Amino acid sequence: MRKIGVMFTGVLLALLKVNFPIYAAVSNEASATKGGVMESFAFFLTDPIVVTLLLCLASLGFVMELYTPRFGLYGIVGIIALVLFYFSHIVTGDAGFNSIILFIIGVVLIIAEIFLPGAIAGFLGVLAIIASLLMAGGNLLFTGISILIALLITIIAMIIMVKVFGRRMKLFKKIVLTDTFSTEKGYVSNINRTDLLGAIGKTMTPLRPAGTIDIHGERLDVVTEGGFIEKGVEVKVIKVEGVRIIVRLNEE
Repeated sequence: MRKIGVMFTGVLLALLKVNFPIYAAVSNEASATKGGVMESFAFFLTDPIVVTLLLCLASLGFVMELYTPRFGLYGIVGIIALVLFYFSHIVTGDAGFNSIILFIIGVVLIIAEIFLPGAIAGFLGVLAIIASLLMAGGNLLFTGISILIALLITIIAMIIMVKVFGRRMKLFKKIVLTDTFSTEKGYVSNINRTDLLGAIGKTMTPLRPAGTIDIHGERLDVVTEGGFIEKGVEVKVIKVEGVRIIVRLNEE
């Protein structure tokens, strides 16, 4: 996994070099630092190239975490990258706490998707997180470009993990039930009383068409083919469908 992370980092840096001219026009704004060390550090982190790097590290960290059995280094890197992103934009005045609240709502919706049917909650959660990043980023254009680059790299990483390395998402294996219970494995949904086929019993109650019969001392709930059968007469089991036992009047 460490080699895979190094490879993805190399690809990320290469893409950033290719896209450097796009951000060159606005890099001077991030370098114009005034104030203390914290403000200077915050302005450095809001440089479009650094923003792209942070978002890529965050998305890659969380995606790589899906392929590991437990929460670890990749998830920590993703959290640190997001914290630095929001911290820097709050210090520079681009972001407010409303964007953080929207991000938290998005995370809650994604977690809720695990327990809810359909994909609506997860889709709304992703939209909320993207909207939160755009609100916090200040410049919609360059933040949008950074998000697109991060999503593109994340998709490429997922494809490589599945197609090249044959990885599967281990995190969801602990959440989603994948075991199946089939008759081939010896599991049955109910007891199929095929041993009763052809057996003769006596009605203990009238069958209208459902009722109770006695076969060798065993009380059984049965139904007729649709007609009425009186109490105290002999009937014959003609069909068994799971727990449904069908009888008819014994004329033998």
